[in-house]
Amino acid sequence: MQTLLKAGKEYVGLMHIHKEIPEHEIYQVCNEFVGKIMQMPPLKSAVKRRLRERQIYYFEVIEIDGQDVLFKVGCEAGTYIRKLIHDLGKKLGCGAHMAELRRTKAGPFDESTLVTLQDLTDAFYYYENGNEKYLRYCIQPIENAVRHLPKIYVLDSAVDSLCHGANLNVPGISKLDSGITNEDVIAVITLKGELICYGNAKMDSEEMLGERGLAVKTEKVFMLPGTYPKIDKADYEK
Repeated sequence: MQTLLKAGKEYVGLMHIHKEIPEHEIYQVCNEFVGKIMQMPPLKSAVKRRLRERQIYYFEVIEIDGQDVLFKVGCEAGTYIRKLIHDLGKKLGCGAHMAELRRTKAGPFDESTLVTLQDLTDAFYYYENGNEKYLRYCIQPIENAVRHLPKIYVLDSAVDSLCHGANLNVPGISKLDSGITNEDVIAVITLKGELICYGNAKMDSEEMLGERGLAVKTEKVFMLPGTYPKIDKADYEK
């Protein structure tokens, strides 16, 4: 959940404009809110009220019916959609408010894999009776939760120490994604594609190609110790 807090989000919502506006003007103003915008959080918010830069990846008008505008927006985490609609209404010169909102995507997860609580209840019933097929459909592998994060793949010899909470040093790295920068949240993965842990990068991708140094400070471990056999120095040298 912590890795999803900072991941991009997508919403579908209904905006009500306070007077009739030509459709071409609505499209034009919506396009002006794509890219980097400055946003002041609302009075009731979980963050300090100061002007903040946020990225709007896309703002698509799905349908216009009179003064109601159905839209889809993709945005950086921490964007207040209600405030976005308020600012858009000011730009139109008439005001607007958000009538409905539904989050349709958070990081790598979207509505294509949604299941109901009843689905999960039924799947668990079948699981208890020896059929795990439906439970495997409802519950996704934990690796899906870090698809949006840059990844570092480590040697088998480094896995067990990471499972015990050790930090990742450069000699344990087998391969890595490009574009990693200092303090990025990183998923640390086995060569088989299994999630070991996540943490904060302490150097960029180019520096991790060196011979030594602290690459990732471990924050949260998911793989149980002993999943991979411990390899001591003497065995490794053999």
